[in-house]
Amino acid sequence: MVNRNSSHYRASLTSRFLPRNPTPYAITLYIISLFAFSIFVFLFYTRNILVEDEQKPNFSEDFMSEQMPEEQLWDPPFSFGLHSCVKPTSKYKAAHESGHYITVRSNGGLNQMRTGISDMVAVARIMNATLVIPQLDKRSFWKDSSTFSDIFDELHFIESLERDIRIVKELPKNLETVARARKHFTSWSGVGYYEEMKQLWKEYQVIHVAKSDSRLANNNLPLDIQRLRCRALYHALRFSPPIESLGKKLVERLRTRGGRYIALHLRYEKDMLSFTGCTYGLTDAESEELRIMRETTNHWKVKEINSTEQRIGGFCPLTPREVGIFLRALGYPPSTLIYIAAGEIYGGDTRLSELMSRFPNLVFKETLATKEELEAFTSHASQTAALDYIISVESDVFVPSHSGNMARTVEGHRRYLGHRKTITPDRKGLVKVFDKMETEQLKEGSSFSLLVRQMHVNRQGAPRERRGPMLGIKGRSRLRTEESFYENPYPECICHPKR
Repeated sequence: MVNRNSSHYRASLTSRFLPRNPTPYAITLYIISLFAFSIFVFLFYTRNILVEDEQKPNFSEDFMSEQMPEEQLWDPPFSFGLHSCVKPTSKYKAAHESGHYITVRSNGGLNQMRTGISDMVAVARIMNATLVIPQLDKRSFWKDSSTFSDIFDELHFIESLERDIRIVKELPKNLETVARARKHFTSWSGVGYYEEMKQLWKEYQVIHVAKSDSRLANNNLPLDIQRLRCRALYHALRFSPPIESLGKKLVERLRTRGGRYIALHLRYEKDMLSFTGCTYGLTDAESEELRIMRETTNHWKVKEINSTEQRIGGFCPLTPREVGIFLRALGYPPSTLIYIAAGEIYGGDTRLSELMSRFPNLVFKETLATKEELEAFTSHASQTAALDYIISVESDVFVPSHSGNMARTVEGHRRYLGHRKTITPDRKGLVKVFDKMETEQLKEGSSFSLLVRQMHVNRQGAPRERRGPMLGIKGRSRLRTEESFYENPYPECICHPKR
């Protein structure tokens, strides 16, 4: 019954438009009308679909506008079970006294001195010499009068390395006035070079090393020498008890405030901007002030610097404003607790406000510690830098705005401790992105965030072997382009789990 009625209905419906015996002309007209009506219906529904799609963001836009999952923001990268390993091999022999001594004047800031001292420990081992506690740099930009024992736990340093080398606080009285061989050891030298330097013992009992930084090669050294460098830096060179104590207190206070925190090494300080020649965003008066400083600092060799080329090449520290844009693009909310590991920011509160407008929850050691607690460290830049170092190593996330000595050393230490999350900005790539923002080709938002996050997927401290020299560079110049051993001590001091 149903089928019959349906057939009757279709027949009657068709008969309204076509006669019982239609002509070819009528059939053609009917087909054209039906086709036109179908097109009308199709366009009508397509229009509705397009309007609905315009009102909804696409999947990736919608996804990027949501808050990033906590684990993606804070959790360390997967480390494949890698762990620190610094024990000597079975072939390693205990040190013995030789009657030869090395004295050292460490140069540079805190971390340049720390890595240099670690190198000198290894050099003393290679040359079979007793190391005299190094003298620290008092003539650098910071003019810090601190002695070794002011910054480091001297007794711990001596005792923890007693199986590796002999260390004394000062030269024996009978050697204080003897002639010394004064040497500027060649940068990034291997074991063969220092074996040759042993020839100096034929004429001298004491060698004085005028500079300690980067005196050892990053690669192609015996495993026991590389592990000795790690033992020296990560274990023997412990900070003095007052620094260690206050550093731990400040970390605890940060944990109490927000649980998790970012340590931001905001290297936007006068000396760094002057040294690198980076004047982007500065006034003419500020740029001139930095130029004069560079011109009058004798040990800075390069005087004429093109600021634009520096920035385009990625050699400039990110500005406070750029750091704020960067961290928001990565997905960190405005409520994020950020510790500023830095000295005095050039431009003061005016420049900092460009970061604080995006992240108001900024903390400084001056606001975290009491005046009484900081009083002992006043006018001692290396000691306050040591506090920053402790807080940075212990942070949930470490972000350096420039790849200086502290940034590299903190990153290496965090790798050694289990590949803690360290986000290294791609400054060269970010400059292109920021410049597109200036010309309004890009705007802050979900698409911008997606772009920045994709740029930094592989820049968050995950395990990898140390990078070698840049391609196309020959001679000793290639050594300068290698990744520092102290920036990434894998694989010598970081091992795979036993199977």
